[in-house]
Amino acid sequence: MENKFEQDLEKGLYVVSTPIGNLADITIRALNVLKKSDVILCEDKRVSKKLLNYYDIKAELFSYHKFNEKESVSKILEIFKNNKIVSLISDAGTPLISDPGKILINEIERNNIKIIPIPGVSAVTTAFSLSGYSDRYYFYGFLPKKLGERKEAYGQFSKIDSSIILFLPARNLVSLIQEMQKYLGDRNILIAKELTKIHETVIKGNLSNIIEKIKLLVLKGEITIVLSSETNKNKEQNIDLNKEILDLSKKMTTSDISKYLSKKLNISKKDIYRQILNLKNKK
Repeated sequence: MENKFEQDLEKGLYVVSTPIGNLADITIRALNVLKKSDVILCEDKRVSKKLLNYYDIKAELFSYHKFNEKESVSKILEIFKNNKIVSLISDAGTPLISDPGKILINEIERNNIKIIPIPGVSAVTTAFSLSGYSDRYYFYGFLPKKLGERKEAYGQFSKIDSSIILFLPARNLVSLIQEMQKYLGDRNILIAKELTKIHETVIKGNLSNIIEKIKLLVLKGEITIVLSSETNKNKEQNIDLNKEILDLSKKMTTSDISKYLSKKLNISKKDIYRQILNLKNKK
């Protein structure tokens, strides 16, 4: 008798989410689809085989990555002519999220082949669920390599009233965080490294104070970060900051308040000093 979770598959392209680290983070439906696929399109066969061998999946693998994306499409369309069941996976997580596949999806649609999503884990939603910064997020992906293009991106971020999620190369993490503070101000930040893996690390702080924590990390691979919006940062900090300033103003000088609260709340002395002046001007 067939397992109640196993169903016959209709012909089409299955876009299958796979684990981002822990191999147990895969749905029963995804396993059913992969086991019944004739061909699985994957980025790196060596990476994909670790997952497929773990679940004893024997489908044929077809290498499909950003360097052969355009020339592979015609070959993949030929596979569909042979009435095959085809799945698309990435090295980790949900395909097409900062991974190849856009060209293929558009060609598949033009050829009237059905596309079936098989949802699952993503580093984007996993990191966002840990942040607590807002109810909305804007996913940007990888920052551009050129400084001028990054400046344009920062200008765009300044206008967005939601959390911002980015992928960053770990080797550039320190310099990019310093750059973000320069162009975006001292926002809250969550840094997620090796999510769901043995050495999973999640640290939170502000752009101004998190560098020391980063120095304790082994920086390799890719990092997922979540930045708070300017609005959320101000809401979170000003309520506590204003109360602290008012409580201390009767017994400490402006300079002493700035030094004390900078250390206590992990906020720059300049920001605290500016807020003290704002409160004095409102009186």
